[in-house]
Amino acid sequence: MAGHSKWANIKHRKERSDAKKGKIYTRIAKEIISAVKVGGADPKGNPRLRLAISKAREENVPNDVIDRNIKKASSADQADYVDCTYELYGHGGVGIVVEAMTDNKNRLASDMRIATNKRGGTIATPGSVTFNFERKGVLHVSKEKANEDDLFMAATESGADDFSAEEQVYIITTDPSSLYTVKDALNTKGFQTSQAELEMWPKTEVECDPENMQSNLALIEWLEDLDDVDAVYHNMKAPES
Repeated sequence: MAGHSKWANIKHRKERSDAKKGKIYTRIAKEIISAVKVGGADPKGNPRLRLAISKAREENVPNDVIDRNIKKASSADQADYVDCTYELYGHGGVGIVVEAMTDNKNRLASDMRIATNKRGGTIATPGSVTFNFERKGVLHVSKEKANEDDLFMAATESGADDFSAEEQVYIITTDPSSLYTVKDALNTKGFQTSQAELEMWPKTEVECDPENMQSNLALIEWLEDLDDVDAVYHNMKAPES
């Protein structure tokens, strides 16, 4: 039985990993389509499309798939995707911000109600949670591919706001409007970014006991699994161990 349980756990993790990869591909396709509809099909004059294509290549999306989605976006029959933000109060007063891109707002609204019914939390009024977050441009560079001092100098010279070292990556933050500029500057200087995103960072964090933390993690996991949801941010601080 132990061997069977172990295999079941491995299989479950692989299924979740495969599902996550599929969702990344879907998200990139939506970003490409949305970017083309907003700014045109030429990446040189459309920084949002340029970033979407860059993400696609970082995730090893084939060029023919990228080209197909760009052409698809130019079709009058292609549905337009709308950016949506939901604000929630989680367990223990934790704030949660959900960013989604959907072609059906009613479906998304229904999915959000089901999430809170199943995993707790409440949907908040617009602005009541996001005031405690700030938008930042965030770039990741693998530690295996960069010297810290050289990268720090390059990031500073390129206009980055902050620089930090985590376990496996260096994290560079920028003003949201400077993300593409800093990314391009670093790439020109020979540094390959593994992630370039606009993210919501909390200004203050909320202490959570273990029970509320687990309840919030279950809610966040449910939200992340929704087809239309692209990112979930929170201001939960894990209890000190």
